[in-house]
Amino acid sequence: MNEAKLYFKIADELKIDAKQVTATVNLLDEGGTVPFISRYRKEMTGSLDEVQIFQIKTEIERLRQLEQRREAILKSIESQGKLTEELKEKLLAADSLSKLEDLYLPYKPKRRTKATIAKEKGLEPLATLILEQQTKDVFPEALKFVNKEKEVENPEEALHGARDIISEIISEEANVRESLRQLFKRSAIIKSKVIKGKEEAGEKFEDYFEWEEKLMNCPSHRMLAMRRGEKEDILMLDITVDMDEAHDILKKHFIKTRGECAQQIELAIEDGYKRLLQPSIEAEIRLFTKKIADEKAIQVFADNLRELLLASPLGQKKILALDPGFKSGCKLVALDAQGKLLEETVIYPHEPQRRLTEAENILLAYCAKYDIEAIAIGNGTASRETEQFVRNIDVLPKTIPVIMVSEAGASVYSASDVAREEFPEYDLTVRGAVSIGRRLADPLAELVKIDAKSIGVGQYQHDVDQGDLKNKLDDVVMSCVNAVGVELNTASKQLLAYVSGIGENLAKNIVDYRNDNGAFRSRKDLLKVPRMGDKVFEQCSGFLRIRDAKNPLDKSAVHPESYPTVEKMAADLGSTVETLIKDKELRKKINLNAYVSETIGLPTLKDILSELEKPGRDPRKSFEAFSFDESVHKISDLHEGMRLPGIVTNVTNFGAFVDIGVHQDGLVHISQLSDTFVDDPNTVVKVGQQVWVNVTEVDVKRKRIALSMKGEGMVSTKKNEPKKKEEVAYDPNDMNSALAALKGKFGK
Repeated sequence: MNEAKLYFKIADELKIDAKQVTATVNLLDEGGTVPFISRYRKEMTGSLDEVQIFQIKTEIERLRQLEQRREAILKSIESQGKLTEELKEKLLAADSLSKLEDLYLPYKPKRRTKATIAKEKGLEPLATLILEQQTKDVFPEALKFVNKEKEVENPEEALHGARDIISEIISEEANVRESLRQLFKRSAIIKSKVIKGKEEAGEKFEDYFEWEEKLMNCPSHRMLAMRRGEKEDILMLDITVDMDEAHDILKKHFIKTRGECAQQIELAIEDGYKRLLQPSIEAEIRLFTKKIADEKAIQVFADNLRELLLASPLGQKKILALDPGFKSGCKLVALDAQGKLLEETVIYPHEPQRRLTEAENILLAYCAKYDIEAIAIGNGTASRETEQFVRNIDVLPKTIPVIMVSEAGASVYSASDVAREEFPEYDLTVRGAVSIGRRLADPLAELVKIDAKSIGVGQYQHDVDQGDLKNKLDDVVMSCVNAVGVELNTASKQLLAYVSGIGENLAKNIVDYRNDNGAFRSRKDLLKVPRMGDKVFEQCSGFLRIRDAKNPLDKSAVHPESYPTVEKMAADLGSTVETLIKDKELRKKINLNAYVSETIGLPTLKDILSELEKPGRDPRKSFEAFSFDESVHKISDLHEGMRLPGIVTNVTNFGAFVDIGVHQDGLVHISQLSDTFVDDPNTVVKVGQQVWVNVTEVDVKRKRIALSMKGEGMVSTKKNEPKKKEEVAYDPNDMNSALAALKGKFGK
């Protein structure tokens, strides 16, 4: 295998230099992670970003698998004694798995077929004679192959057997298969029809009871929906092309003259296409379109997950968290600034108990006792009622913000081994409430404890390839965790496991070491952790922070391998590293070119200088409070024309779902996202974004809400900052102020 050719191929596809690909692949092969390579090996890669490095990683894995398959096929055909120079050249030139498999098909060991039975009867020479069109009179030639011992009773049976052989030859011809494959991609129609008698059971697939469209125009969400309907035995799917056009392709390839041979070949073409080629190519195209649909759906999930993980953290605050409920009450927990559970109880402010005064007193007592700085309320059942209850407590200090928090996946966490390990003495409701509070403080640190697939920010996630989905989401989580950085002395083992190079086992060792020996005082102390070798330390240390470390660089994203460079910068200025970090004017005197060496270049030096300005900076946006419209609590409160603030909870290929505070997300269809054409909803909105929407339709019975973001003031250019075509006096960072001003302006 000539790896250099693969590097040039990837470089050509990604429009980058082959040297960058070579260096990146070498780093990956040495165990480098994508976050580490993109941040700390810029000189070697030519400053490739994470996306480019992920692309290189994916492509080299695909091409290596292709080469392995090519080698296996070459060995197989060679062992049969059938590897000609011409065939070898074709196999070496094949640039896709489908082309390789097409060339291998005639030589692939197969079960006993109609063609092999005909060959056993000695009919292959007759098939060759007909296929090569060497005779004008077929019948006399067929007569020669009549052999009762071989169960060839007459010329008609001989011709039938010969056609079976020709049909198989036709179906295994690589050029023909590729031509038909392109025909399917170019003009195939996908048809969906309800199975008779399944109309009621399959009501959710009603849109596809009678549906057809061009296959390659079918969007991923529709493809996955129809495939799910087929899997649940509600729908029948059929992928078809014009049969005459398919037959014409075959005739042009195999029929050279008119006559009896041509007639026999035509019969073989009809049989071969219907029995062998059409089902085979359709199966391929089904897999091909499923793969495309999977990739798009997985990318949607990945984009949404990234937005959710990188949501603004409130930070280390003392939080009172409520998991709302009616009959069972609201679970209430107090957490300290590090997220430690201090006390828990249950209050009953709602029907049927409605112990309102008692609930108010308990909540106020907790706020006073633990100096609460924020109140987090889960957005599940009874959330708006609970929010209203809290906001109606007159003596509650207005300095304590009341914030709604997404509960997506919280129930999964509550019942997980992780939650049981953290809180073995508490039940599910307590664990859930704690998770709600911690999510407000730091969404990333808490959400990594939950299987990403359970967070619910994708589309048809159960229908896509689960292995591909897991790998992609794991990559996203790792990217986010390392982009933010991790506080070594407080991080859970679940969070540490996503740090570059660490993994689950070493994360456990780090936490165990921390529990046994106390807090880490420096990054170097990590080398004392069992199984922490130099290579892993190189990969992970730059992403770990120690807030109270003696060395100020241990609080930053500066890699330990660059400490000597920073120390030299400080020494050359007659200063200390600590002073260098504090003194902006002093840093301006640094001539980066003076510190360029064989191992460190300007890209890394610029990163170091940027990091010295704000050591350990959090790349996430600062937290902004949000409130729903206080007049809206349930779907029956809605009416067409209302203008409401909301939060985007999910983005799909067909639009965005927005929480407007009524326990049922509304849908902004892709056609309603903007006044201009939108091809990809992700270019307009992101999960967690605060937006303004108009209610266009309400179906209380079916619990469906149609929303629109068309028109002025619909969507933020920055989160929480609506556009205005006319000046309206309000604070753009206060959604309630904006809502009141806009209501006054437009009378809605």
